[in-house]
Amino acid sequence: MTIRTEASDGIFTITIDRPEARNALSLAMGRDLCAAWEEFRDNRSHRVAILTGAGRESFCAGADLKEVGAYYRSMTAAERRERGEREPGLGGITRNLDPGKPIVAAINGYCLAGGLEIALACDIRIAVAHAKFGLPEVRWGLIPGAGGTQRLPRAIPTAIAMEMILSGQPIDAQRALAVGLINRVVTTEKLLDDARALAAQIAGNAPLAVRAARAAARNGLHLPPEDGLRIEQLYAEVPRQSEDVQEGLRAFAEKRQPHYHGR
Repeated sequence: MTIRTEASDGIFTITIDRPEARNALSLAMGRDLCAAWEEFRDNRSHRVAILTGAGRESFCAGADLKEVGAYYRSMTAAERRERGEREPGLGGITRNLDPGKPIVAAINGYCLAGGLEIALACDIRIAVAHAKFGLPEVRWGLIPGAGGTQRLPRAIPTAIAMEMILSGQPIDAQRALAVGLINRVVTTEKLLDDARALAAQIAGNAPLAVRAARAAARNGLHLPPEDGLRIEQLYAEVPRQSEDVQEGLRAFAEKRQPHYHGR
C-alpha cells in the first residue's frame, strides 16, 4: 500500500509512501489518496489532517509522468477536459474535493510539480530545512495544471511566483519561508512532532467554529472586503447557534478547558 493513514485524538495523518520514486503519485495512489480525503471529510471524529511523505528525501514529486502521460494520451482533448472538470484533481484536493477541514502539510523534502500543488491546497505548511519547492513543468513542455498557476500567485508575491512558474527553477526552504510559502522551518526530527502539536491545537478548538472560520477565510479571500464581510456573517451563524458555543462560554466563565462535541 502506498498511501497510509492513521487516526488519533482527532488527527488524521496521511502518508504518501513511495520513497524510492520521491513519493510520486501513480494513478492508483491518486485514487487511494482521494479515498483518504473522503474518509477524512466524512468521519466526524477526524478534526484536522496532516499530509506528509515517507522517508527523509521527498514530500512528493508530483504525478508519475510516465504512467499519467500514457493514460491521458489515450484520450482525446475533449475527453481530457471533461474528465478534468468533473474529477478530483491531482492528489484529490487540488480540484473538486475539499474535505472542509484544516490540513497541515508536513513537508519532509522535495516538494515539486504536483507535490507543490498539493501542498498549496493545504491550509498550513511546515517544512524541513533541506526541502526544495518548485514547479518545473515548463521544462517538460507542460504547465502546472493542478492549481499551480492559480494558487502560487495567491500565496506569495506575484513576481516571485511568476519566476518560479516560468523558469521552472526551485527555491529552498529559507526562501520559501521569507516569501510566505511556508509557515516555519524545523529539523527533520521535529517535523512530525511540530505538525502534530499544531494539529492538536486546532483539533482542541470547537470543530464547527474551525470549519466555519476556514470556509469564510477561503471563500472570502479574493472578494472585495464588503462581500467578504457578508460571507463571514453567513458562516458565523452556524457556530453561534451551536451547543459548542455555549460550552465554550461556560468554560471561559469557569476558567477551565472546554469539551467540544461538534454540535
